[in-house]
Amino acid sequence: MWQPEIDDLARLVRAAEAPLTPLAAASLQGVPVYDCATGLPHDRAALMAEWATVFAEGAGVLVLRQAFAEHAIVDAATARFREMIDEQRRSGTGGGDHFARPGANDRVWNALQKLCLRDPALFAAYYANPVLDAVCEAWLGPHWQLTSQVNCVNPGGAAQTAHRDYHLGFMDAAQAARYPAHVHTMLSPRLTLQGAVAHVDMPLASGPTLYLPHSQKFPAGYLAPGQPGFQAFFDAHHVQLPLAQGDAVFFNPALMHAAGHNRSSSILRLANLLQVSSAFGRAMEAVDREAMSIALYPVLLERPQLRLALRCCAEGYAFPTNLDLDPPLGGLAPPSAQALMAEALDQRWPPARFEAELRRRAALRQA
Repeated sequence: MWQPEIDDLARLVRAAEAPLTPLAAASLQGVPVYDCATGLPHDRAALMAEWATVFAEGAGVLVLRQAFAEHAIVDAATARFREMIDEQRRSGTGGGDHFARPGANDRVWNALQKLCLRDPALFAAYYANPVLDAVCEAWLGPHWQLTSQVNCVNPGGAAQTAHRDYHLGFMDAAQAARYPAHVHTMLSPRLTLQGAVAHVDMPLASGPTLYLPHSQKFPAGYLAPGQPGFQAFFDAHHVQLPLAQGDAVFFNPALMHAAGHNRSSSILRLANLLQVSSAFGRAMEAVDREAMSIALYPVLLERPQLRLALRCCAEGYAFPTNLDLDPPLGGLAPPSAQALMAEALDQRWPPARFEAELRRRAALRQA
C-alpha cells in the first residue's frame, strides 16, 4: 500500500489537464458548468459520456445550473425539510454529523423517505427530474439507489475538514489501509456519486462546499485526510463556487472536499445532499422503499407525467433475493420492485392491487 505524499498530490493537481468539455456552458476555476434551466441542454447520451469523463479523468466535479429550475417546488420541499428540523429540535432527536462539530448545523437523515411519506405528491414533483436521472446514470448506470440527507449550516457554522466520502472515506486510515490498492483506485470511487441541491442562494459568505479538483485521481487519497499537511494543501489550493437556488453540484466521492465556513449573519445554508449508490453496492442509509412505493404509487397513477420519480423510490435491482422462492423465470433475474411498479402503472392497477402484489413479492425475497 502507498504512503500518502503531499508532493505527489501537488504534482497531480498542478499538472492535471482537464479533458475537453464541449457541452459545458462555462468553466469556473477549472470546474465545468452546465446550463440546465430548460432541462437537459444537449443529447442525453453525449452529455452522460462527457459527465462520466469529468468524474473519472477531469476535475471530478461539475455544476448543473438550475438543475431544479422550478423554484416553487424547491421552496415547498424546503418548507417540509424545515418542519422536520423543527420537530427534531423540539423532540431532541436527530443531528450529528460525520465531519462537523455537533450543533454547527441541522441534519435530517433519510430525508428521502421522510419526504415521500409526508408528502408523496411533492416528492414526485421534486424527484421527477431528468437532469438528476441522467447524471446518476452517467456515473452509476441504471438502477442506481438514491438516498438523501438534508444539511442546514447555520451562521457561524465552521468549515469541515477536507475528506473523501463513502465507502473508504468513512473509515480511518488504518481501516482503509487494510483494503487492497485496486479497491482504493477502481472500486470505492465508482460505487457512489455525491451531489447537493441548493435550496437557497449560496454566496461565498455562506460557505458553499470547497473542492480540490483532480484530487480524486490521487491513489493514496483515502489515507491522507486528517494529516495536517494535506489539510494545509487543501486550504491553499481548493476552489469554491457560489450556487443559486436550484443549482446542483455532483462529484466523484474520492474528490477531496469540505463544507465551507458560513460567515454570513443570516443565511441558513440549506442543501439536499444526495448520496447515490450503484445497484452493485450498499447504500449508506437503510430506506424503506416498499413503504415509499406504496405511498407514491397513487400519485404516479394520477400524474403519469411525474413517473420518472419512481426511479428515486422503488428498488431497481433484482438482487439479493431468495432464489428458492423467487426464481428467475423467463430470464436471468426475477423482476425488481421498480419493474413491478412500472408494470402496474402501465396497466393502471388500483392501488390496493399494487400494494398486495408488492408485499407478496417482497415476502418471496426473504431468507
